[in-house]
Amino acid sequence: MVADCIFCKIVAGELPATIIASNERALALMDINPATRGHALVIPRAHAQDIHDIGAEDLAACAALAQVVAGRARARLGADGVNLLHSAGAAAWQTVFHFHIHVIPRYAADPLKLPWVPAAGEAGDIAAAAAAMAAD
Repeated sequence: MVADCIFCKIVAGELPATIIASNERALALMDINPATRGHALVIPRAHAQDIHDIGAEDLAACAALAQVVAGRARARLGADGVNLLHSAGAAAWQTVFHFHIHVIPRYAADPLKLPWVPAAGEAGDIAAAAAAMAAD
C-alpha cells in the first residue's frame, strides 16, 4: 500500500467506494466523476503505478474484471458500446498514479468524442515506428 494513494486507501477500506465487482486481485468501482452513465474503474488490489509497473497476473485479473463490467454495461444498462481506457503518465492524462482501467459505457446519443481526429499517417513514419517497436 502506498500511503497517499486514493485507490490503495479504497482497497484497504479506509475510503468509501461503490464496489460493483471483484476478484482476488482486482476491484471494480464506480467512477465519482463519470463520463457517461455507468462509468466504472477497475483497479488491482496491489499498488502499481501504470501499465509499465503492473505484474502480469494483476493485469490479467484487471482485464478479466473489465470484461465482466463491460458486459454488464451492455446487458444491464443498455450501452451501445464500451470504451476501455488506461492512461500511463501525466502526458497521457493519468491523474491517479495507481493502475486503473476506465470502463466507459457508450450510448448512441452521448456527448463524448474522440480526443483526436483519425487521419492517414505517413507510410514512412509508420514503418519506422513499426521497425523500432517490432520484436527482435
